[in-house]
Amino acid sequence: MKKLRKGALYAGLMLCFLFSALPAAAAETESELTDSAGEEITGIISAMDNEIALLLQNAEIDHVERRGSMDFHVGTLCGKNVVIVKGGIGKVRSAAGAAALLDSFGPARVIFTGIAGGVSDETQVLDVVVAEDLVQHDYGIMSNDGFEWSEGTGGENCRVFCDPELVRLAHDAAAEVVGEEHVFQGTIVTGDQFIASESYVELLQENFDAFACEMEGASVGIVCTEYEVPFVVIRTMSDKADGLAHDTYENMADLAADHSSEVVMQMLKNM
Repeated sequence: MKKLRKGALYAGLMLCFLFSALPAAAAETESELTDSAGEEITGIISAMDNEIALLLQNAEIDHVERRGSMDFHVGTLCGKNVVIVKGGIGKVRSAAGAAALLDSFGPARVIFTGIAGGVSDETQVLDVVVAEDLVQHDYGIMSNDGFEWSEGTGGENCRVFCDPELVRLAHDAAAEVVGEEHVFQGTIVTGDQFIASESYVELLQENFDAFACEMEGASVGIVCTEYEVPFVVIRTMSDKADGLAHDTYENMADLAADHSSEVVMQMLKNM
């Protein structure tokens, strides 16, 4: 009987020890899950391969996930968790890429990186423009009298504003990369055209006081705004959107794309 009592007592003590350890183990597991789920992700999107080439070269990619025809590269860059994707050229494809990025990965912020045509007289090729706001310059009404630009109902259909803190971070990073005198902030205009016209550049200056023109920024911004995710658009000038734009673009596009990527990497380092 004494041996039986001792055995029962020993078993009871072991059960008490096990049950007392369970909450701690469960709490530890829950904490690990919380920490993992709490790690912020920065989404990085562009229109073309050359605009993310340098980022992918420097990133440590854990895996690639396919969504439609788009490859989402998941990993780390400059010590930060990132998802990098080429959304595609134009407003429709870039908006689809942004929506897939936000739906599938839930980033805390989105950075658009790429090249653009310079519109302001102040900007030169290889200067960097950080968007404060973006406008669809081809949104409006086409009548017998021609095209008339319109902000749409309440303006929400064509104008969006970047996150001020991300704008500040992007500006500071760009100043470190290319020098303060080569960095500008202001309006970037978006439309489904490659602009190579001095007369149209003048219209963009007069109507929007724009610094640069491109084909994706506003559409990505609209999607991010709908999802209530902060975003910023960083563009390096590959041309002046004038009659020589095609030639200048061919010669400078890759270098300009790398400059924009370098700004993104410096931005991540500073975050």
